[in-house]
Amino acid sequence: MSESEHTIEIEYFYATFSAYAYIGSAMFMEIARAKGAKIIHRPFDWRPVITAAGPASAPGPINGLTDARRAYFSGREIIRWAEYRGVAIIDDRPTRHDNPLALSSGLVIAAVEAGHSVDALVHALFQSHWRDDSDLADEATLAKLTESAGLDPAPLLAAALTPAIQAIYEANTAEAITRSVFGSPTYFVGGDMFYGQDHLELVERALEAPFAGDWPPA
Repeated sequence: MSESEHTIEIEYFYATFSAYAYIGSAMFMEIARAKGAKIIHRPFDWRPVITAAGPASAPGPINGLTDARRAYFSGREIIRWAEYRGVAIIDDRPTRHDNPLALSSGLVIAAVEAGHSVDALVHALFQSHWRDDSDLADEATLAKLTESAGLDPAPLLAAALTPAIQAIYEANTAEAITRSVFGSPTYFVGGDMFYGQDHLELVERALEAPFAGDWPPA
């Protein structure tokens, strides 16, 4: 058997600006390391995935959430979970949170396609956005973050917006929709889906032994 046949894989679907992906990032990567699992990074375009999930999840005025519920799920819960996980986070929504994700997502995909481990890079993107209020659409910022993760930014940024790399980004988004992903982060272990960093303890258990039943349901 090849090495890949022995290695447990975790498919990791996320948006590069995701607060909850950031909050769970360090713990998730530590779980993967401890269990000898390989993370398969699948950054996706958040808006079409959330829109496809239905009116209760969709962004903007159609998402069906009251202001109070939005303040709870996108405010209070973020602050509490960050404290619980011991993660430093800014007090408010990042200033440039609505900027496009194509460049940062393309950067990650380009690094994967070049054969690099991107765990450190992805964590740096999350942390910079949610701890330091950085702009993930700014090329200079991404270059510094890429260097901090031990990678050469020039060829990766040059490739990030090319048709070939963006086609993978679009394919990740389409696959997320097909597989009923409805938020970020979402983890798949052996095809079983776990949504949200608050399910990382279940992800860890699934790496030891699969849960009963099947996903998706018949």
